[in-house]
Amino acid sequence: MRDHPSSGPGVNRAASPPRGEERRRWQALAVGLVAAFMTLLDVSIVNVAVPSIDRTLGASPSDLQWVLSGYALTFGLVLVPAGRLGDARGRRNAFVVGIALFTLTSALAGLAPSPTWLIAARLLQGAAAGLVNPQVTGLIQELFHGPERGRPFGLLGATIGISTAIGPLLGGLLIAVGGEEHGWRWVFFVNVPVGIAAVVLGWRLLPAPVRREGAGARRLDPVGVLLLGVGVVLVLLPLVQREQWQGLSRWLLVVAGLATLGAFGFWERWYARRGEPLFDLELFRLRSYTLGSVIALVYFGGFTALFFVFTLFLQNGLGYSALLAGLAITPFALGSAAASAFGGRVVNRYGRPLVTVGLLTVVVGLGAVVLALRFLPDVPAPLATALPLLVAGIGSGLVITPNQTLTLAEVPVREAGSAAGMLQTGQRIGAAAGIAAVGAVFFSALTDSNGDWSVAFRDSLLLAVGVISLALVAALLDVHRHRRTRR
Repeated sequence: MRDHPSSGPGVNRAASPPRGEERRRWQALAVGLVAAFMTLLDVSIVNVAVPSIDRTLGASPSDLQWVLSGYALTFGLVLVPAGRLGDARGRRNAFVVGIALFTLTSALAGLAPSPTWLIAARLLQGAAAGLVNPQVTGLIQELFHGPERGRPFGLLGATIGISTAIGPLLGGLLIAVGGEEHGWRWVFFVNVPVGIAAVVLGWRLLPAPVRREGAGARRLDPVGVLLLGVGVVLVLLPLVQREQWQGLSRWLLVVAGLATLGAFGFWERWYARRGEPLFDLELFRLRSYTLGSVIALVYFGGFTALFFVFTLFLQNGLGYSALLAGLAITPFALGSAAASAFGGRVVNRYGRPLVTVGLLTVVVGLGAVVLALRFLPDVPAPLATALPLLVAGIGSGLVITPNQTLTLAEVPVREAGSAAGMLQTGQRIGAAAGIAAVGAVFFSALTDSNGDWSVAFRDSLLLAVGVISLALVAALLDVHRHRRTRR
């Protein structure tokens, strides 16, 4: 793996940048954060629009499943190649093309006259989102150095937390304003003016690519792209189609996908001896990158599933509107946003123990949600769960941002995009697997309890807490090992 003088958690810049350059860095970061917010918001905002889409377009259950999961599928598929593209050809170019495509496909989704049209637009929209996101993380690695990365990563973590949690609320508001029948179209149209502004500002403010000629130019490893793409699709497809594909045979695709990813690893190792691979496997020799990737994969498996089952419980089980269901999740979003900004500033001081505290806080907060619903049956669920969700959100903010900062701290800048893409691919796979597992427990418990939504939510939430606890165990083992090494 190639070293970079500015990579690593303890490196400071020799001198402060001029004031104009400093302002331009933060302006470029702001554009990137807006783009990240838009693309991540579309993971969850569409959930509350499903009933309206069903009524307007006459979509089948399979169509609706593809509208929701097709975005996540192509999002995860594109991340690593997109990160490498930004590393090799310039992050500004990849960012602007990605945002332009995302804006266009958002408009096409809003104009959809049929389910097939909407599904196609969502697949392309997900690919565009996957093209954009690694550029944002790579941009932070490129523009900021050493400990000063903590604050921008804190802002990115707050963006991730808010966009994930506030999606149902914003979707409910847009449907309430646009009407029950066609309000879902505004869920997509809202991206258009923001996307146009991001294209213009991104081209003006993001740093121009540095041209490399001859031996300095980087190839894109098409065989690696193909193997990784096929492997990710085979792993994700049975997970995102969990409601439509029944039987154990679907899991054979996961086995085939893992085998393909193994072949990808062998190819990358072989290709690295002859050129620059799609993803440098030497990054996994960095303990910080490997551990952080594992924690992210496992944590997103439990964290993302929370919103899926909670929304089902509130809307289908208790009869709340999409807007009220979204409001019920707002305490988590607020706690996550505040703690992410704080965590980004102090992560260089406390390191991995901060992530451990965050994971423990999430487990305690979600456990308190279960207890609140059990012992406060006469209190409306959104009120009973507000404080526990706030606590869990604070914990989440201390997990996502610090873990991302620590994971990427030692990654060379020239590998920043592909490293961030692989990290986010793991998060997408973890989220899909978590929703599949937690959702299976939810619907199974609903059937076994003769339609008791409270029991179904409790059992599925306990599984999500168990998954997050696995990430907590990994973080605790790392802290213990680090202390023993210091002694």
